[in-house]
Amino acid sequence: MNTLLKKVWLITSMVACATLAACVVTPAPTHRHYVGAMVTVAPPPVRHEIIGVAPARGYVWIDGYWSCNGREHEWVAGRWETPRRGYRWRPHHWHHDRNGWQLEEGHWERR
Repeated sequence: MNTLLKKVWLITSMVACATLAACVVTPAPTHRHYVGAMVTVAPPPVRHEIIGVAPARGYVWIDGYWSCNGREHEWVAGRWETPRRGYRWRPHHWHHDRNGWQLEEGHWERR
């Protein structure tokens, strides 16, 4: 390769690396739900999901749950998460009272 071609290749490679290094990948929101809002329709029965292999040793499975988007219930798929030392996962669950149904978000709580 001649010197000019080498310089062009080097500059192009540097620009590509700088561009890729600046990329941040964030997951797209998969659902919008109304935590704390009362709904009048009970959530459907829980879906039974096929739990695959954990991405790494020590991960814990977080079960999927029914959420509500303001119009209807929608299933939020389960996922693998890394456990938090000194905490346990409290699953999502629905409460029912005379006013309707209310979703309590799952969360990590101290043991």
